[in-house]
Amino acid sequence: MKIFVRTFGCTLNQHDSEVIKGILASNGHELTEDLEDAEVVVVNTCAVKQPTENKVINFLKKLDPKKVIVSGCLPLINLERLRRETKVKVILGPSPGEKILIALEKLRKGETFIEVEPSMPSLETPKIRKNPIIEIIPISYGCLGSCSYCCVRFARGKLRSYKPEEIVGRVRKAILEGVKEIWLTSQDTGAYGLDIDSDLPSLLSRILGVDGDFYVRIGMMNPENLKRIFDEFLEVFEDRRIFKFLHLPIQSGDNRILKLMNRRYKIEEVEEMISEFRKKFKELTLETDVICGFPGEGEEEFKHTLDFLRRVKPDVVNISRFFPRPGTEASKMELIHGRIIKGRSRLLTRLCKSISLKRNQRWLGWEGEVLVDEEGKKGSLIGRNFAYKPAVIRSEGSRRVKLGEVIKVRICEAKPTYLVGEIVE
Repeated sequence: MKIFVRTFGCTLNQHDSEVIKGILASNGHELTEDLEDAEVVVVNTCAVKQPTENKVINFLKKLDPKKVIVSGCLPLINLERLRRETKVKVILGPSPGEKILIALEKLRKGETFIEVEPSMPSLETPKIRKNPIIEIIPISYGCLGSCSYCCVRFARGKLRSYKPEEIVGRVRKAILEGVKEIWLTSQDTGAYGLDIDSDLPSLLSRILGVDGDFYVRIGMMNPENLKRIFDEFLEVFEDRRIFKFLHLPIQSGDNRILKLMNRRYKIEEVEEMISEFRKKFKELTLETDVICGFPGEGEEEFKHTLDFLRRVKPDVVNISRFFPRPGTEASKMELIHGRIIKGRSRLLTRLCKSISLKRNQRWLGWEGEVLVDEEGKKGSLIGRNFAYKPAVIRSEGSRRVKLGEVIKVRICEAKPTYLVGEIVE
């Protein structure tokens, strides 16, 4: 059968779709990039935010329900809405793995099939990479948090970590297949191993013991769990094969709001950890997340967030306007008027864009190596330097650059979200 796979959401979902494609292809099905040409459409969903959920539902409404399989987080977050507003009859939970074949057979027979319990496919399961030089490896599923706004924990469940030898085996196989970047992903990479008497620093040490020329990007971690492994993590982070990139979501710069969010750290602790990282890694790329307009956030609390961002100057800030999600404690709290949230979001966006531009301007004139790891717009290529800074490569003349190639560039232009580099021969 000709099958089209559409993915919404995070890096973990991207990996799940790679596995879905691998299983389908290895069982004789044809994957197509043409939605109209497809006999079956697999929609791997996300519902972490209300706007994303709306986007998914609207996409599903345009499809023929007789040829659609839904998987991902939405069925566990808002199955009621999914069934009420669409006519889809074959529904899976996140990370379905081999269950996709059962779902396909049920769809072929015209039967209703709903199996939404989260799975944990083997890391040896076949997959088709979206990017041939990037290997996405989930080191765990689920988390140990109880954030009052988060609905993803209902979908992904409690923490389930892969054994270190499983992960290292996957890394070794990927390197042999020509992969140059390893993305370690999870809802919270800092929680890795707490269920199997292991931890992230020891896992990284084992991965770095694999022979090969590759880089490692470490995914998002809750500051609470970074505290627990801080010294050991800081030490292993020194290895040149680890991108000097840290994704540490603060969500708010105010301790009272953090408490309402049930985030178990103080903003001073986060600032101190960031300071220690920057002492050791001057060109660290820092990414964070902020929720704008959380219930109870007054002007003073919002100001504390702005002040924190001005002091810390993150390179990247993912801003989310608060939307209550089904089943969460925050959904029962008194909401802030949407007009106020919209105004604050605009202020945050302007501030963060200004900070990002200034951070990127510090790279002007820098010369060094980048790993070409992404195809950009209009046939351009993008490379990443040691700090995971993206540089659009300005190529002139007959010089042809390929994915996976390491080249030397000079940064000649800075934008808020990327750099522009010219090749240095």
